[in-house]
Amino acid sequence: MNQPLTKLSELKKGTRCKVHSFTNEFLKIKLLEMGCLPGETIEVIRLAPFGGPIAIDLSDYTLRLRKDEAATVLVELLEV
Repeated sequence: MNQPLTKLSELKKGTRCKVHSFTNEFLKIKLLEMGCLPGETIEVIRLAPFGGPIAIDLSDYTLRLRKDEAATVLVELLEV
């Protein structure tokens, strides 16, 4: 069953999801080059306070995104 798409910036710590698409073409290229590919399973591992960066576990490394960058990544939530 397909879940509705959610912005990465709206997720809570510990949430696992699958990258679906991007809403900003410039950031899409940047994120693709860093390995954030559609279909990739990721997990939110840290949320900095006061709207700071979001850290995600991506394959074998941690990627940190500004909240506005994370808002351009559309993800599909994975069932627990």
